[in-house]
Amino acid sequence: MSLTRNDIESIARLARLELTEAEIPIYVDSLSRIFKFVGELDSAPTEGTTPMAHPLPGHSQRLRADQVSEVDQRARFQRNAPQVEAGLYLVPKVLE
Repeated sequence: MSLTRNDIESIARLARLELTEAEIPIYVDSLSRIFKFVGELDSAPTEGTTPMAHPLPGHSQRLRADQVSEVDQRARFQRNAPQVEAGLYLVPKVLE
């Protein structure tokens, strides 16, 4: 996938980044090369490969028991919030 100048400008606007005219072509090239590399990974032969639960052979992930260890303190924490409705924190809108 190759990105265009418009793509980079749109991404920068969404991320609230201020790019100079000189930086835009650099990002077009760099990010396009990253997308191309990720696209190449799609063609890697993975048939017959067993998914790994741990990257080291013979090891397994230590898991703890899935049990409640603390009491619900939502009401206590929400007393500090400026705005709460129906158990949810209300925050200012930041995206257009």
